[in-house]
Amino acid sequence: MNIGKTNRLRVIRCLAVVAALAGGFALWLYSGPAGAQKMLFFRIASGAAGGTYFPMAGLLAQVISNPPGARSCTKGGNCGMEGLVAFAQSTHGSVANVSALDADQVESAFVQSDVTFWAYTGTGPFTGKKAFKKLCVLSSLYPEHVHVVAGKDRGIKSVYDLKGKRVSIGLPESGVLVGARLVLGAHGLVEKRDFMPEYVKSKTATELVRDGHLDAFIDVSGYPIDGVFEMANTTGLTLAPVQGKERAALIAKAPFYSADVIPGNTYKGNPRSVETVSVSALWVSRTNLPDDLHYGVVKGLYGNMQARHLLNNGHAKGKNLTLESHHAGVPIPYCPGAARFYKEKGVYKAPAAP
Repeated sequence: MNIGKTNRLRVIRCLAVVAALAGGFALWLYSGPAGAQKMLFFRIASGAAGGTYFPMAGLLAQVISNPPGARSCTKGGNCGMEGLVAFAQSTHGSVANVSALDADQVESAFVQSDVTFWAYTGTGPFTGKKAFKKLCVLSSLYPEHVHVVAGKDRGIKSVYDLKGKRVSIGLPESGVLVGARLVLGAHGLVEKRDFMPEYVKSKTATELVRDGHLDAFIDVSGYPIDGVFEMANTTGLTLAPVQGKERAALIAKAPFYSADVIPGNTYKGNPRSVETVSVSALWVSRTNLPDDLHYGVVKGLYGNMQARHLLNNGHAKGKNLTLESHHAGVPIPYCPGAARFYKEKGVYKAPAAP
C-alpha cells in the first residue's frame, strides 16, 4: 500500500513523539514503505525551559535534520544528514545528561566542559563513582556565563550580600548547581548555614523572586537567558559580579572556568558590563554509536549550506558556533566520526587538558 506524503509526515511526527518518550532505546529506525530511506531518530538532551540549552538544542536539531521525503537541500529543503530526525529533550542539565548518555538513554547531550571532564575521569563531583568512558565530544558550542541575579529591591550588590538570603542555586543534577557551589564556596558561603537554598530552574526562580519567596538565584548559561531577559523587562533585576581574589580562587580550583563579562545592556536596567566567569558548553555523545552517524551529524552542522543562516538568526548564541571554534574548552576525546570530519577540513585540534 502506498503512503501519501501527508500521511508519511504524520507517521514521522508520531514516531518522533514515541522516540522522545522511550528512554531505553539508543536509536530508532523506520524504513517506511519497501525501498524507502531509513529514518534515524537522534535525541539531544538539553536543560530546563527558560534557560539557553533547550532552545539551542532545538535549533541544532533543526539544522542537522533531513527526514525522509523532505524537499532536497538543492531545492531549498533540509540540508542536514539524510534520514535524520533530531529533537531536543528537556532535562535537569549537565549532570543528569552525562548519566543519561552513560545509560544509553539518549544519543547526545549538552554538557558543561567541567562536568564532562569530571564525569569522564571520575573526579570532582564524580569522585568515588565509575568513570563515564563512553563520553565523546561532537563539538564545542559557546561560553556559558555565571549569572548572580537578585531582585531589584533586595539590596544585593555582591555575592557576599547573599548571606542570610533565600537563594536558588539550580536543579539537582545540573551543571548550574556545580557552578553555583563553586562561586559560593569561593566567597566562603555554605548552603543551609549562610543562606537558605532552593533547588529550582531559573525560570521558576524568576517567578519566586517576583512573588517575594526568593531574594536571588544563580544560573550558568549563555546570555541572554530567556527567563532573566523577561525578568529584566518586567520586574527588573540586579546582576552581582564575580570578581577579584574570589574569582581568582574559583579559577584556580576549577580551571575550566575563565574570567569573563556579561556585556552592558544585555539585560534592561543593567547598562554596565558585569565581571563574572564562564565555562564552555559542549555537545557530547557516546562511543557505542556508529562513527558514520557522528560524522553525518557534525557535517550537518558545519558542512550544511543552510546552517549559517539558521544559526545566525535562530538564537543569540548561534553565532558562536563556527568550525574554527569547535575545539574551545574540549577536555576529552572527540567522537571518532567527528574527529574524521575536522581532520578532513584541516581544523582538527587535539583536546586540551585543563
